[in-house]
Amino acid sequence: MNLDSTWDAHLALYPQSTVFHTTAWFNVLQSAYRFTPILLSQDNPDGAQSHLVLMEINSPLTGRRGVSLPFTDLCEPLCSSAESMRELFQQAITFGKARKWKYLELRGGRSLLPEAISSLKFHSHLVDLNHTEETLFSRFDGSVRQAVRKAEKSGVTVEFSTSIDAVKTYYLLHCKTRRKHGVPPQPFAFFRAIQEQIIARELGVVFVAKHNNRPISAAIHFHFGGQAIYKFGASDEAFQHLRGSNLTMWEAIKWHRRHGSKSLHLGRSSLAGDGLRRFKLNLGAAETNIDYVKFDFFKNQFITETDQAHGWHTRIFRMLPPAASRLIGAVLYRHIA
Repeated sequence: MNLDSTWDAHLALYPQSTVFHTTAWFNVLQSAYRFTPILLSQDNPDGAQSHLVLMEINSPLTGRRGVSLPFTDLCEPLCSSAESMRELFQQAITFGKARKWKYLELRGGRSLLPEAISSLKFHSHLVDLNHTEETLFSRFDGSVRQAVRKAEKSGVTVEFSTSIDAVKTYYLLHCKTRRKHGVPPQPFAFFRAIQEQIIARELGVVFVAKHNNRPISAAIHFHFGGQAIYKFGASDEAFQHLRGSNLTMWEAIKWHRRHGSKSLHLGRSSLAGDGLRRFKLNLGAAETNIDYVKFDFFKNQFITETDQAHGWHTRIFRMLPPAASRLIGAVLYRHIA
């Protein structure tokens, strides 16, 4: 099986597949960051196939390595048994040694590699959309229901769009939010590629909340094979009292349900990020953990890491002028994926 026009149709055989397994996402990473996609496959005794999709990152600053997959919170291997996963992992190790990788990172699949230790852990939250809108709303925490009603009463409206203009609107809010959190924004070229490869191909949508025709909150969601993903969210802190983010999420949930999605994945959350975790739990989401696995080729062993979501660097980025932060993001992300 090759990563060509037949690959996306082939993904229908794997219930764990998401938009991140599609050629659309590979094209985004190739276009924006020049990463190279790699598909490893294994024939199973039952005649089916197992697959592991990787991206090779070749950076003059941070070296060459394999990641499954960059800029994704979760990307499960397309296999169902520990035996097939072990075969795929050994293929990846052999390939990585030949390519002189520094490390191999898997963002999912640790349950099929019992010998592997977890390099990083995150919370994961999933909203089951197999309910009526009334039931979904009733599962929200009371504070969330109140926030949604306040936004509606305040005249906040939510628009759905697949246009590049909507992506540009999102990006302006994205830069504000990233500065607030002390993180440089990804380059706009990344979001342009998302619009061209995913959103324009009806695999994603932009939700924009407005008040008096001014954008105050926005989000980018992906969807594929019945699974929706909340990928990016941003807002204008000056209008936080209008609760635009709450209304944006509620309208997105209704949109996904009406368009056939069975679940909405809310992404990963740092174990130290209590505020974000509460926000997701208050949406009635079920919580599990995501375990990453990292194999160091120099040490020839699995290694652990420390979550770098917060630290001295976030304080520095909060103080930088927006233009400087955007310039750093444009240079940095290709090397730290």
